[in-house]
Amino acid sequence: MTDPVIVPRAEHQISRRDIDTDALKVLYRLHEAGYVAYLVGGSVRDLLLSRRPKDFDIGTSAHPYQVKKLFRNCWIIGRRFRLAHVRFGVKTIEVATFRRNVPAGTEGEPTPQDEEHGRHDNTFGTPEEDAFRRDFTVNALFYDIATYSIIDYVGGLQDLKDGLIRCIGDPNERFREDPVRMLRAIVMASRLGFRLDPPIVDAIGSHRGLMATASPARMIEEYYKILRSGYAELTFRALAEHRLLDPVTPEIQRGVSNDGLWSSLAALDAYRRKFDTAPASLRNPVLLGTVLIPLGLMPRHERRFDSTGSGSSWEDPAAAEVADDDVGNLINPKPKPRFRRPPK
Repeated sequence: MTDPVIVPRAEHQISRRDIDTDALKVLYRLHEAGYVAYLVGGSVRDLLLSRRPKDFDIGTSAHPYQVKKLFRNCWIIGRRFRLAHVRFGVKTIEVATFRRNVPAGTEGEPTPQDEEHGRHDNTFGTPEEDAFRRDFTVNALFYDIATYSIIDYVGGLQDLKDGLIRCIGDPNERFREDPVRMLRAIVMASRLGFRLDPPIVDAIGSHRGLMATASPARMIEEYYKILRSGYAELTFRALAEHRLLDPVTPEIQRGVSNDGLWSSLAALDAYRRKFDTAPASLRNPVLLGTVLIPLGLMPRHERRFDSTGSGSSWEDPAAAEVADDDVGNLINPKPKPRFRRPPK
């Protein structure tokens, strides 16, 4: 067992006022029912950095069907490992049972009866085991609703202070398990203004070719997240520097010397940071067009993106025309016409 670093409430800055009220409801009800309940992952990291979290995820000792018994507004999702989604209107709070790493192919398929009675323990684990199965140290911090303390098993607090993105375990092994972790390391470093741990940089250099094995549908979703983040220019510059675009979108890698690309992404970021509603209002064709139109890769009525992953095209013809027009307005907004009084 590893003795965690525990930071009591008086020694850290996270306040319950900064936590989503519905997430607090879930945390409190789990705790009152006798289960361990932690705020986990990126939300703890962002709160410690005085940033507003995008999501509030919860880790618990309760099994999914035990969570469901506590919440009428709960749905169980997933096949290989089931998660509980507690819904409040359009908002979803994800609740995951603490897990541990197991060899690939040994998890099996739990039945509702297995999970209700606490069986299928080859995937469920302790908070410590759950921390060590996560990707990066700054994403493995826990906030305990029972004591209001921060719990750190992996050195994430120190890495947060040092501005360092560091893998939990050997980055070569972690990137072979899931190549998209290479992209996420760079995305997180760009968004937070952190530096990459040298072993991560070396592992990206050795394994960047594995990015080509990632699902195209999954990759396009990752690109959409980057383009909506407000840090698209910084992130794409970093991805290009590490040549991580080459295996997936070589056309963009070849276009990194095009000043129009960076001007377009800078305009998108400025719009995103100015308007809080921008992530929802920016449509996918506009996001794609912001990258592809400056590179001449998205002529009207020609290329299409097949979200099933078959083929290498980008968007449907009508969307391409929409993107062409909307991106132009985003980069060079047209002045609003002045109101003229009708002649008397």
